[in-house]
Amino acid sequence: MQLHIENMTCGGCARGVTKAIKDVDPEANIVTDPPNRSVTVESSAAPGLIVSALEKAGFPPRQ
Repeated sequence: MQLHIENMTCGGCARGVTKAIKDVDPEANIVTDPPNRSVTVESSAAPGLIVSALEKAGFPPRQ
């Protein structure tokens, strides 16, 4: 799944995004790209759970 996260602008933000996703699925493969404000996630968790976790962490995504 590819998501756009408008307010992920730095490495600290990318760490917050990664932590939020790992809290849902510790085995997820995550590639963050702060300059393009995108994250790619490979996870067995339901996409809705990941989106919800990101919203709660302050990083609302768009697909």
